[in-house]
Amino acid sequence: MAEPPQQPSSGPTTPPQEDNQSAKTNSKKNRGTKKSKRASASSLGSSTMAEDPFFVLAGGKEGGFLELEEIDEADFRIVGGDVKDVGADEGKAGKNDGKKKKKKKKKRKRGDDDQKKRNADDDEGLSGDDDSVVENEQEGEKEKKTTKRKRNMKKRKVKDSEKSGEGNEEVADDNAEDMQDENENMEQDKDDELILGEDDVFAWHELRLHPLLVKAMRRLGFKEPTPIQKSCFPAAAHQGKDVIGAAETGSGKTLAFGLPILQRLLEEREKAARLHQDDEKMEESSRGSPLRALILTPTRELAKQVCDHLKDAAKFLGIHVVPIVGGLSMEKQERLLKKKPEIVVGTPGRLWELMSMNNQHLVELHSLSFFVLDEADRMIERGHFHELQSIIEMLPLTNGSDEQAARTMPNCETVPILQIKKRQTFVFSATLALSSNFRKKLKRGLSTSKASTDDVSSIEALSKQAGMKPNAEIVDLTKASILPEKLEESFIECSEEDKDAYLYYILSVHGQGRTIIFCTSIAALRHISSILRILGINVLTNHAQMQQRARMKAVDRFRGSGNSILVATDGFARGMDFDDVRTVIHYQLPHSTDVYIHRSGRTARKSLAGCSIAIICPADKSKFYSLCKSLSKENLQQFPVDHAYMPEVMDRLSLARQIDKIARKSSQENANKSWLQRNAESMGLLLETSDSEEERVKGHKQRKATSAHLQKLQQELSDLLKRPLQPKTFSRRYLAGAGISPLLQKQLEELAKRNVSNKSSKTENKGSCLVVIGQDRVEPLQALQNSGQEVCVNLDKEKEKRRLAQNWKRKKHEEKKRTREQKRKQRRKAKGTE
Repeated sequence: MAEPPQQPSSGPTTPPQEDNQSAKTNSKKNRGTKKSKRASASSLGSSTMAEDPFFVLAGGKEGGFLELEEIDEADFRIVGGDVKDVGADEGKAGKNDGKKKKKKKKKRKRGDDDQKKRNADDDEGLSGDDDSVVENEQEGEKEKKTTKRKRNMKKRKVKDSEKSGEGNEEVADDNAEDMQDENENMEQDKDDELILGEDDVFAWHELRLHPLLVKAMRRLGFKEPTPIQKSCFPAAAHQGKDVIGAAETGSGKTLAFGLPILQRLLEEREKAARLHQDDEKMEESSRGSPLRALILTPTRELAKQVCDHLKDAAKFLGIHVVPIVGGLSMEKQERLLKKKPEIVVGTPGRLWELMSMNNQHLVELHSLSFFVLDEADRMIERGHFHELQSIIEMLPLTNGSDEQAARTMPNCETVPILQIKKRQTFVFSATLALSSNFRKKLKRGLSTSKASTDDVSSIEALSKQAGMKPNAEIVDLTKASILPEKLEESFIECSEEDKDAYLYYILSVHGQGRTIIFCTSIAALRHISSILRILGINVLTNHAQMQQRARMKAVDRFRGSGNSILVATDGFARGMDFDDVRTVIHYQLPHSTDVYIHRSGRTARKSLAGCSIAIICPADKSKFYSLCKSLSKENLQQFPVDHAYMPEVMDRLSLARQIDKIARKSSQENANKSWLQRNAESMGLLLETSDSEEERVKGHKQRKATSAHLQKLQQELSDLLKRPLQPKTFSRRYLAGAGISPLLQKQLEELAKRNVSNKSSKTENKGSCLVVIGQDRVEPLQALQNSGQEVCVNLDKEKEKRRLAQNWKRKKHEEKKRTREQKRKQRRKAKGTE
């Protein structure tokens, strides 16, 4: 058959139709199927246009419509009904042809030149060979068969997911989360580098730590174990003993119980692999396993922190750790528990809530190998955590046979026999009081005695109910002070009204590094946070009445900034670990010594230095002295305060208090008004104002005057905050009157540059960069070390000093009296002789 003549073109010459089609079918099948349809359409001619009315509706272009067998409901989510947005161009025809996404992207990237070539090929294809058309049709049928197989596979997967009881949306969400986690792990695996070398972690090898965990310690940069870790690991990991551990805050108690758990799980996995277990059991273990470790913490933030630490240590080990705390979506936590994580960290409230709902993963405790209580002294406080006792009662008995317990529990997945061991119980705290009587009870066999089910008000009762073994290892590393070694404690004495002023003084004059301000009440927290924000200091808050997401967001922001300030209640003082908190301020004294220890323990962690400042008013003196006595403190440093800055501080604070008072009053009125309106609308009532016209006019004028007064106060405060904080002795007229130091000269130059930049940009940054005239804004710790003075805080010693001083004064007075009498006698004798 003769070849058709080539059409002239300005570009490169187009090859013959037969050669062109054979080349394109070898390279891209989808283009061949298109051309076969075009060729068949051209061979049919006008008869096809008459027989197929859709051909006319599509504008004479093939490819705008699909056959029924080409439509896949799983891909297009069509269950009957019309097909929307069916295009008539070649790009949309290819999109609806059931191809893969990679081929779609390649089609979209074609240029205008390729489009011209395809048009030319189509014109030549009208006179093409019939043999090539037949071959293309056969290839198109093969392509349809392969696409049908893929569609059937997709439908089977969808049916399997529906049978498993999960909806399509939840399955998609979980799969997306799993894919995201895997991608993040892969990226982090590439990015993470081992910080330490093999020789640097020799201390971990001495403890016989698993090689994978040693690698994790190298990645995390932990050169050697802390004392609590070194003391607890051999007894817990190699001897299988229960552990009661007590150490100061920041000593690494999380890994002290976390590493033995991970060590045992890894050893059991390797032992199972050596015993050549069935492939099905290995697949089940990869998908998840029964609950192996249950860790309870008193606060949500601490549970999240413990979970993060364990995740870092168990990274790339295939051991899953899940946090279960209140304030978050219960449905999402149930989906996480369906994946059957080995380790669950949570608070007693939410855990018991899920257990009472008969959550399968939490109720099946036959394979539980570890039960951990972190911050145990807080967990056993009277009136708190009633759910803890219920959770402990759910634990299986340790003296019975674990195999029998596993058989008796219905609908439970059995664990391999090598994993069935006695459960280990760990109890850790920073202020754990262990008496000699308690040790004797453990030696006599504490776990065999009958546990009192009435109350869990002491460590002894808690240990009895948790099933503590008689040979439990007791590790007590608490010192006499219990506080960190490099913690510098200090205090400031002032009146109740001046507490805010001294707090603002510390944050403005010495506002460097991360700072945590502790309060005992939420009302005081809201008060000082509002005042500080009005004064231009950005503070974060964390208390129990906040939503959990807001609390977690505040913690993340506090970690993210090096000079952040957090105002929190005592619930935040438990176990929270931050990298470098420089200062802890006790705005209100705690009610107990333990809380003071936990508060102060947020700083000076990991052998770093830190500072603690207590603001004491006359009403707090007795509590403060008793606190010092319980901590065996005889002398304490008084924080240095330059009183020359206090008049300027008091002026700013006075304006801030007035602004806060007006704002609180207006917000309270709006809240009451909106509450009345909401309730009236819910009851279907109409509110009628009984105020007269004069009263409404008077109220409007009063609101207008209040608004004007508020704007005036805000403007005055803004003007004060623009100025640097200056001492009372500083003269703006005679700068050189008292001499200009290099620091003062540098500060004046910075102020001049800032004024020029503000005039040029016409922007105001209120309180963004505070300048203190004559002060370099050193950290509170450095200021305390430079000019702190020790003051006696022991009441008995102070009373003795006062008694001695009074005795000395009385003796002096008596001596003066005797000398006067002697002088009088001498004068009388002299007169008598005369």
